[in-house]
Amino acid sequence: MKLHLRGDRKCRVIVAILLATLAMVWTPSRVPGQEAPENPAERRAREFVEVVNSGDTNRMRQFVQEVFSKGFLEAIPPEEHVRILTMTYQQEGGFDIRRVSAPGPNAADVIVQGRRTKEWSRMNLRVEDTPPYRIAGIGIMPTTAIALEYPDRPLSDDEMVAFLKRVLDSAAAQGQFSGAVLVAKNGQPIFKAAYGLASRRYNVPNQVDTKFNLGSMNKMFTAVAIAQLAEQGKLSFSDPIGKYLTGWVSDSIGRKVTIQNLLTHTSGLGSYFNEKFMKSSRELYRKVDDYKSLVADEKLAFEPGTKWQYSNTGFLLLGAIVEKASGQDYFDYIREHVYKPAGMSNSDCYDMDDPVPNLAMGYTKSDGKWKNNIFMHVIRGGPAGGGFSTVEDLLAFANALMGNKLLKPEMTRLLTTAKPELHSPNYGFGFGVEENPHSIGHSGGFPGISSNLSIFPDSGFTVAVMSNTDGGSVEVANLFRHMLNLRAKRQT
Repeated sequence: MKLHLRGDRKCRVIVAILLATLAMVWTPSRVPGQEAPENPAERRAREFVEVVNSGDTNRMRQFVQEVFSKGFLEAIPPEEHVRILTMTYQQEGGFDIRRVSAPGPNAADVIVQGRRTKEWSRMNLRVEDTPPYRIAGIGIMPTTAIALEYPDRPLSDDEMVAFLKRVLDSAAAQGQFSGAVLVAKNGQPIFKAAYGLASRRYNVPNQVDTKFNLGSMNKMFTAVAIAQLAEQGKLSFSDPIGKYLTGWVSDSIGRKVTIQNLLTHTSGLGSYFNEKFMKSSRELYRKVDDYKSLVADEKLAFEPGTKWQYSNTGFLLLGAIVEKASGQDYFDYIREHVYKPAGMSNSDCYDMDDPVPNLAMGYTKSDGKWKNNIFMHVIRGGPAGGGFSTVEDLLAFANALMGNKLLKPEMTRLLTTAKPELHSPNYGFGFGVEENPHSIGHSGGFPGISSNLSIFPDSGFTVAVMSNTDGGSVEVANLFRHMLNLRAKRQT
């Protein structure tokens, strides 16, 4: 997930108290109505909401100092936590908890609704493994009422499609979903539909072939390009990045960080969406090389290969390596070697000042009003994200990838397999990897951008969801994963 600090209420909260995880779909292990003992994270989540709802700054300060973990307080100073909680209370008037579930023994997934704004949010909270179970991280992101729509029994294929359609029709009618959804079985679509508006200014509806922003999903295409070059012997995953990059990072970083560190987010590098970028004209950044000045002074947060930290800078550097190793412009390479063989005719990193047909504008809410995101993100996407595609093109990509049209079978497996030995337990080379049920893919998010591709190899399903509003794809993808999880539990 790509997140940026800006004046918007949601994003300030998201960035400041983000649990540092990749924004992959997180499936609750317990559905509403099930009786189960409350785990420590659930208890802490309820305590956290209660403290926020008090509006008492002193109580917030005491809670932060006593209940937040040492690492969480080192990442964000206590008074900054207090400031964020106070601001959240002032803006939301507190939260009402609508659902609590447990994706793991030390994690809680909480759906809340703002008392003043009536807006929905998803709260992910993680606690330490041992008593007193201090809070180790909190993430809050926009969501929709779809988060409450979970079936309580396994459904057939036809029933799942009917259930999904009913939920989407209802959500769209309430203004809770805008975008396109495609579900395929064994490579063939069994459901596809579009909802909401591509342009609120001109009242233009979204269509199934509307181009939506991918967010961070471009990372999959960059990883495929790197793997293709590895197959050709033009690079090796174990190569230090300094072998290919000059003037991008310090010599020390160039020697320490390897290509596989970049692919697995274990490099220790951060994000080039820094203060300098925020204060610069977006016009300055169109080609990969234009970003060089933004990362030249980056420092490592940890020794490469020892931890996992999502890194946009890492995939930007991979784009520069694609150019060096292939001798082609990054964008030309992706068009020729990824989009074309996959049959993705409606995908590219379009310049946002060009009149691109059938392209959705992104919308984010600020103080209860819709705002377009044209001045918030890049003018042109690139190796780390920000390009455009359609749900049909994402299915074409999934089919080409799993059909080994882009890579040899062993290389496809390498990219789409988690790398715990590299301290990347839920991420392969450019692909997120999840279990229960097993899936591979990626998501992308930003104000007014929310997209997700989930490929379920065991059941043959592929789900592509693209939305032009905050968090729009998350709950749709979660819902489908939940339905598959119910079926898997029945079979065992």
